[in-house]
Amino acid sequence: MPHASSMPTSGFQALILCGPGNALANLSSSQDEFPKALMPIANRPMVWYPLEWCYRMGITSLPSSLDRGKSIADILPDILLITPPSSAAAINLAISTNRHLTSLPAPKPSIIAPLGLNTNSGTSEIFRLPEVQESITGDFIVLPCDLVCELGGDALLASWMMLQSGIGGDQGSQESRRGGLGIWYQTGGDSGVKNEETDFIITSKLPPKIMPMNAGSLLPSISNLVYSIPTSTLKENIEEKKGLLLRRSLITSHSNLRMLTKYRDAHIYFFPFWVLDMIRQNDSMESISEDVLGLWAKSGWQNHLGDKMGSRGTLQGGPEKSIEDISDALHEINLSKITSTSTSSQLGIHRPQIRQYPRASPPILAYIHPSNPQAAFIRRADTAQLLLQVSLRLARIESIDSQSRAGASPFAHQSKIANPAGVALRCTVTKPDCLLAEHVIVKEKAVIKESVIGSSCEIGLGSRLTRCLLMDGVIVGDHCQLNGCIIGQRSRIGSGSILKDCEVREGFLVPDKSNEKDYRFDVLQGLEEGDVLSEDEGRSGQGAAS
Repeated sequence: MPHASSMPTSGFQALILCGPGNALANLSSSQDEFPKALMPIANRPMVWYPLEWCYRMGITSLPSSLDRGKSIADILPDILLITPPSSAAAINLAISTNRHLTSLPAPKPSIIAPLGLNTNSGTSEIFRLPEVQESITGDFIVLPCDLVCELGGDALLASWMMLQSGIGGDQGSQESRRGGLGIWYQTGGDSGVKNEETDFIITSKLPPKIMPMNAGSLLPSISNLVYSIPTSTLKENIEEKKGLLLRRSLITSHSNLRMLTKYRDAHIYFFPFWVLDMIRQNDSMESISEDVLGLWAKSGWQNHLGDKMGSRGTLQGGPEKSIEDISDALHEINLSKITSTSTSSQLGIHRPQIRQYPRASPPILAYIHPSNPQAAFIRRADTAQLLLQVSLRLARIESIDSQSRAGASPFAHQSKIANPAGVALRCTVTKPDCLLAEHVIVKEKAVIKESVIGSSCEIGLGSRLTRCLLMDGVIVGDHCQLNGCIIGQRSRIGSGSILKDCEVREGFLVPDKSNEKDYRFDVLQGLEEGDVLSEDEGRSGQGAAS
């Protein structure tokens, strides 16, 4: 597996947020023992993917604080895992023992478990916790633990730094006027799911670039972010206000606006150090995606908003302010009443009369990932269905043993079938779209198509699996039919069962001859050796899977 560092880190730190993952809680009997960050995506722990992304872009060296006279024992590595205290022990054990995680380069990431972090903490609130504030010493990158990103972070970082130098951003100091960068990708496609979360964003073109662009440059896909809001919130606002209302100053301050509704925030953020102080000063900021990015984007055209956020004081050493008392008297425009022939005068827009205020903060930029089939793969896997779809997508990647290591994808496994001896001769496994981990046993006449099978699983005689994800230690009885199912680790599927689009909780026993569709098998108790559940006990009563 290639993990070459392609560029120096320049003092950057990476913070990977390993939250509880409520949308995946059905697949785990204990978030303390089996937290979201350790759930498998294509037979690797979820957190392996953002860690590999960091190592691949070169965030492996010790931070520059060594230059200030501190010893190695006194400082943290550049990669920090932020997790609730209840999950810290399980993640720490996995970092030291899981073969996929131990295969990553040294040094190991540091685990920070702030006492104030719980399941209700917003992403912005995390960065106000003292333990996190003390750990960040310079510019930093924020990532979720459920991110799968084939696009190299070095290319994003190089593009960001090039653009910052082009708009007057200083390099390397905590007082720099560098702006930020967020990443968005298009939903849908063969890895999309129904009702997937999206964002409504508006971007504007950057000034003409004076620097040369090489083939494959990311610069054409980067623009100013001027508006950002979750699509679900947008729909609520439209329903309440009977239309899409936008500030007049947004329309008059920018030309060539581009509105996107099918893209999702990847939650990859390149932040300068001053953003940490801005978050600390504003207790009303709960979410990075909705509050920090949303307000920062508006500050480029909404008069004095940057001052009220405190960004000017943060950058220039001025007094701290809060955004809690913001009252904006700017006029609004209802886009639902604008026709293709409307003029600026008809809308009440008079551009020459608009007063331009100096920016209180540098711009926040948006990288809009191309949606063509040849583009690098970027997805989050923060729901059960996305976990399944992303795993199936990665299962189609050609293995290392069938090509040169240098040309392999960073997500390629060494082999598609790690234990060929465990697969019976008279069975069918479609190797191009399947992934079978170590110690898997497949009995005769079984058929496995487009599926991911975890370590130490057993597939019974004559069973058929199609588009399924089985976590470690699952036992499927004889003559079962599973289609589109996600099976939690150490579960058992009774012989003769027919399941379609079902989720099975960790350690659950599905009774023989069960026949269910769109169902969650969910019991809070784990399966102990020798336990026998009746059919009534085997059903959760939780209704259809979501």
